[in-house]
Amino acid sequence: MSKPIIKIGSRRNERRIPKGVIHVQASFNNTIVTVTDVRGQVVSWSSAGACGFKGTKRSTPFAAQTAAENAIRTLMDQGMERAEVMISGPGPGRDTALRAIRRSGVLLSFVRDVTPMPHNGCRPPKKRRV
Repeated sequence: MSKPIIKIGSRRNERRIPKGVIHVQASFNNTIVTVTDVRGQVVSWSSAGACGFKGTKRSTPFAAQTAAENAIRTLMDQGMERAEVMISGPGPGRDTALRAIRRSGVLLSFVRDVTPMPHNGCRPPKKRRV
């Protein structure tokens, strides 16, 4: 008797996700694109570093565009039609990542900037005495 062949990762393709949330975290060194369902569970992700960019090339807008396209490519197979976009961080790839998401054909319900802003945050270091 031979063992039945079990397909690894079959559960991933079974889930149909009509709506999701796309999180873009654009720092000065890298751009990370994470796609979650509406409950917050990660469906797919990509980053400029994972796309093969090394060093200072990770912080370029082109690397952010490639990361966004890679993250969304798996979603199209799972049937995502609508999405919300949350953009965080001051990096150079934030606009280009959003442009790549718009071009992909996913209908965006809203785009929100969720960059954390301090309301008079940390205490500054003491004055320097020379």
